[in-house]
Amino acid sequence: MSDVIRRLPDAEQAVMQAVWRLESPVPRSLLEREIAKTRPMAQTTLLTLLSRLAEKGFLLVEKQGRGSVYTPLVSQRDYRADQSRRFVDTLFGGSMSAFASALCDSGLSREELDELRSLLEKEDAP
Repeated sequence: MSDVIRRLPDAEQAVMQAVWRLESPVPRSLLEREIAKTRPMAQTTLLTLLSRLAEKGFLLVEKQGRGSVYTPLVSQRDYRADQSRRFVDTLFGGSMSAFASALCDSGLSREELDELRSLLEKEDAP
């Protein structure tokens, strides 16, 4: 997979969110039950989405008995970081200060701003 992680369509992202929530490798039956909690879909649809995710390099598919198990090849953290960077680049021309200003103007509570500040300071620490 390249350094840039492609953005997933909503349905594929929902499947990846479920994979990331579960302990790997994830059996298809467990994945079906997990996805049904938030976005019910037909078994054939799920299988198609799983195949697409494997083709795109997001999942490793391994046969296990009569079924398959799925392991993420892209971490949720890496996906979020890449998509966040793309968002800032696209909407704010890459300017973190413009993004931060918009975030402050968006109606965040004092607690949310304090939490954000704490996260930023923690990330800067050696």
